Amino acid sequence: MNERLKKRIQGRKNDGTLRKLSHFNSTIDFFSNDYLGLSKGSTNEILDSKGSTGSRLLSGNSNVAEDCESQLALFYESESALIFNSGYDANIGLISSIALRGDTILYDEYIHASSRDGIRLSFANSISFKHNNTEDLNEKLYKAKGSVYVLVESLYSMDGDMAPLSSIHQVCKEKGAYLIVDEAHACGVFGKEGRGIAHAKVLHKDIFCRIVTFGKAYGYHGAALLVSSDLRDYLLNFCRSFIYTTALPDHSYNTIESRVQSPDIYEKQKSLQENIYLFRNSLKNLSFISEENSPIQVIEFTTREALTNCIDAMAKLGIYTKPILPPTVPKGSFRVRLCFHSFNTEEEIQLLLSCFL
Repeated sequence: MNERLKKRIQGRKNDGTLRKLSHFNSTIDFFSNDYLGLSKGSTNEILDSKGSTGSRLLSGNSNVAEDCESQLALFYESESALIFNSGYDANIGLISSIALRGDTILYDEYIHASSRDGIRLSFANSISFKHNNTEDLNEKLYKAKGSVYVLVESLYSMDGDMAPLSSIHQVCKEKGAYLIVDEAHACGVFGKEGRGIAHAKVLHKDIFCRIVTFGKAYGYHGAALLVSSDLRDYLLNFCRSFIYTTALPDHSYNTIESRVQSPDIYEKQKSLQENIYLFRNSLKNLSFISEENSPIQVIEFTTREALTNCIDAMAKLGIYTKPILPPTVPKGSFRVRLCFHSFNTEEEIQLLLSCFL
């Protein structure tokens, strides 16, 4: 490894931000994205099927894959759907292929890294706007040239807050911009039968593209772009992260379909919201950044010592989480991020609450 790479790693070691793989051995889960507990699997899922043989544009396509996409389009009330191996693949492939030279991408400053990498791979101009600030977006739209794409997330993973989708949608409509909404953390959790926030706000049929992923609430892997038939055809021809990758095996499509259309989604959503309410309602004096009904709850502390004491108390009870410190958050900010699930028990939540009292 050359000296420049060694220096970058040493820098991470020096400031305490070096990443390492670790095993999640916590006995109480307030950490994972398995919001509805579906990662534990189902006996109805079909695992006995052929493996993948190549790209879907070569030998890897199947009736199972196309049927799954048709069912997803019907479920999410989209003209069509295109499945990718991951949400990362979906975002970088979509953005890098549709935003051409002379176009403009406007993106929320808190947008996910996969979208940022898609922007870097495109030849378009890019401008960030202040987080969830429709006025700033409106001002930046006047600077945009060519075809204009606006990138937001319906539910942001770091702060657990939601985009003002209705007002953003209205601004994009007035300015003729193409709105792209990443629903990675919202699908399964919000909306009728888990169709997401855009669907719940009845905006879904007037959005250029929605991204849904199956590795969060659905507890599996993969993602889909919910798009028009014309855009699907375009992506089949120009989206490199779709074209130049091996397809998922058939059992993955079967599992995706069964998870999305799980008959007990509503009951799991209800249990999840009850658990979130119990936690929030018991800590009204704390400083929350997240939405009241978000499965991602973020609490801000006034001092690093207070945060450390809370994290240590959780560890003693078998609750694993990590502190969020500068430079990930602004200087002087100290936060803890918790994820709630439908399967968390009242006893587990009471143990968690004891760490804050």
